[in-house]
Amino acid sequence: MASLDNIRTRIKLEETEVLHTTSTDFPGNYPGYDDRLNLDEFRKNLKIQISNLDKITTEFDLIGIDAAIANAFRRILIAELPSMAIEKVHVTENSSVLPDDVLAHRLGLIPLHADARLFVDKTSSDTKEREDDTLIFKLKVACKKNPKASTDGNDDPNNLYINSNVYTEHMEWIPIGNQTTKFKLDDVGPVSRDILIVKLRPGQEIDLKLVCHKGIGRDHAKFSPVCTASYRLMPEIILKKPIYDEDAEQLQKCFTQGVIELEDDNKGHRRAVVSKPRLDMCSREALRYPALKDSIELNKIRDHFIFSIESVGAIPPDQLFIDAIKLLMSKCDRLLQEIDGNINN
Repeated sequence: MASLDNIRTRIKLEETEVLHTTSTDFPGNYPGYDDRLNLDEFRKNLKIQISNLDKITTEFDLIGIDAAIANAFRRILIAELPSMAIEKVHVTENSSVLPDDVLAHRLGLIPLHADARLFVDKTSSDTKEREDDTLIFKLKVACKKNPKASTDGNDDPNNLYINSNVYTEHMEWIPIGNQTTKFKLDDVGPVSRDILIVKLRPGQEIDLKLVCHKGIGRDHAKFSPVCTASYRLMPEIILKKPIYDEDAEQLQKCFTQGVIELEDDNKGHRRAVVSKPRLDMCSREALRYPALKDSIELNKIRDHFIFSIESVGAIPPDQLFIDAIKLLMSKCDRLLQEIDGNINN
């Protein structure tokens, strides 16, 4: 029988089932436990440990919070933080093989390097293009034969034709109003310059005007500032008794590489030790072996989240998480104002 502390703080992995999955540490549920929200206690237990951070991705440990809060951050990152995306495509010429609607859809999914926090929302009824709510790009490319193409049998389209592939590097920013003073040329444009948009052949041409607006992922996935935002619980692997030699090697094979390491003891035996439990994918493979299942215990720590964020490239992932915290705080403030207003009324 699991102890009360384990039921409250751990999710237990058995061979055929997962136990204690529901949070139960709410006020009045357990005699002798004061589970009322205590802000000072929350501050003391809350920890953020960054294990990886670059311009696009980050992975960090979020410790001491409930799953509801972690999931709120995830949902805000995906669906409620704003970004800029191509919303309208004005087609002057499109003789490529892609129909206008398919081409417009591809263009809308191109991630743009533009800070949406510097723009305001645009209403659907407002058709005027203003410097504070719109970005405009021009995409005009025509394909023609390459007069300097080699004649040695090289049938590569890049050799035979000029502009056979249209990439995001062909998108030209057209500033509106004082945008040239507000933004540098490198501050605005596609995140990557080598995204293939469409292929052309001699005689084919595209001439487009791309109009970009601010939006959120809840309205359309193209506005989501992240590729992924996800979390998983920290695995916990407990060796209840020493495991040696052949059993240790078998145990090592049951986990992702790096989770279990083998160490030589002073008696010439190889002993299994838990090295990097965060790498474990919780397959429970070791519980299938009778020689191992009684020697190990597999858990997940209920309030320890391994959080991963991959930005599309417009805003660094650490700044996105900070913005998600600020947005959640503003939601809480609005809720408190509504409660106070209802009470006063």
